[in-house]
Amino acid sequence: MITGEIKNQIDRIWDVFWTSGMTNPMNILEQMTYLFFMKMLDDKQIQEEANAAAWGNRLQNPVFGEGTWHNDDTGQDVAYQDMRWSVFKNTGAENMFRMVRDNVFPFIKTIGAGDSNAYSRFMRNAVFMIPSPRVLQRLVDGIDALDMTDRDTMGDVYEYMLGKMASSGTNGQFRTPRHIIRMMVEMMQPKLTDRICDPAMGSAGFLVESAKYVAAHYRSELLRPENLRYYRTEMFSGFDTDVTMLRIGAMNMMLHGVDAPNIVWQDSLSNENTDANRYSLCLANPPFAGSLDKDTISKSLLQVANTSKTELLFLALFLRLLDLGGRCASIVPDGVLFGNSNAHKAIRKELVDHQKLEAVISMPSGVFLPYAGVSTAILIFTKTNTPNSTDKVWFYEMHADGFTLDQKRTPCTENDIPDVISRFHNLDAEASRSRKDQSFFVPVKDIRDNDYDLTFNKYKEVERKVVKYDEPETILAHIDELQSQIAEGLANLQSIINH
Repeated sequence: MITGEIKNQIDRIWDVFWTSGMTNPMNILEQMTYLFFMKMLDDKQIQEEANAAAWGNRLQNPVFGEGTWHNDDTGQDVAYQDMRWSVFKNTGAENMFRMVRDNVFPFIKTIGAGDSNAYSRFMRNAVFMIPSPRVLQRLVDGIDALDMTDRDTMGDVYEYMLGKMASSGTNGQFRTPRHIIRMMVEMMQPKLTDRICDPAMGSAGFLVESAKYVAAHYRSELLRPENLRYYRTEMFSGFDTDVTMLRIGAMNMMLHGVDAPNIVWQDSLSNENTDANRYSLCLANPPFAGSLDKDTISKSLLQVANTSKTELLFLALFLRLLDLGGRCASIVPDGVLFGNSNAHKAIRKELVDHQKLEAVISMPSGVFLPYAGVSTAILIFTKTNTPNSTDKVWFYEMHADGFTLDQKRTPCTENDIPDVISRFHNLDAEASRSRKDQSFFVPVKDIRDNDYDLTFNKYKEVERKVVKYDEPETILAHIDELQSQIAEGLANLQSIINH
């Protein structure tokens, strides 16, 4: 999460766009992304060159090679080295503007060209909109000043920028706090053998964090060509209906070493989406409070939950997308846990009675502030299609996430996230906990007896302390004593005034 000086730097970059006449938030985000991509391509190659040199080698197949690139638009050959951020940023505003507009931007659109590459598909119609050399110079200076060391700056910027858009009522559904995404990924522990899907991917936050987790935990296995090919091409799938988000998501994945993920334009809930039994892991924060025309909704989803509410339909979609044994962790609004409509009850009954519902983690309402105060939870389940797979469900009440639960969302010491992850991976130790604790198991019979209600407070035992009050006669005597003291004080005050 962006805070402090970096937040101020991003605000200043935003203001440069705004004062230049570019006021559409999506356009600002898109153009900023292109510039970040240019810089991070060069930064990444500089690091790779240093690593290769440390071993006495030359970098193989660099993005910016030693020769020239032929620009089909201008018919000219341009030196790859001249298109590097570290070079063109020092060439002056006019020269830099011409280089970026006429060469660098067209060049990045060609990286990984081919219909099999999601990035090249979505970059095909991208447009460079920065209006002048002076504006570009200010933007490059602002981005160059950002500290990108040891942080997922691109992801943090997306989170903050999408949050700014949400505050103005634009595309807020794409924003999921980065630390919540990481928590969910660490809970699910993606494996190199997984096929991972986010059918409401936005800027691909869940896919990027999953890719980072796999890359960190399977370094030696990824040295094998067949594993690396699978990681780069088949392991990750993401769908969305916003081309800008798909473009940003594909760019984000490429920067994290996933060159050709299965990222496509698709209305995941529509009849056109026929995916079924394909994935072993779904991670998502699907849109809340949406309502669709039932005629456009896939009939297979309506059979599970006959509703137009997107938060329920996506749960039905996860069950269809997952292969047997596949797992899902999804953020849902609290209404999913206790709603009393037939559709609400039907989806909860499906998860409890015919699948394996494993965990319900209730999150504080401030997690999505300052952009939304909605209370949310995380549902974790496994697709079994077998009755009575659920014998008990683990409940956890999260009180803090490492940031204050107010509009400012500043870092603080209170943070339950490490505890959530630790307890989830050691559930055997949870069996002894009582319902007075912050987490506990609830037998499936109790859930059924409570009409499949999945709210934490439904099962939490509140320890009430007996408070003993004084007898009425004693209280009246205290009141009389106080009144006497007040009367005496007023008399003394009156005496002082009269003299």
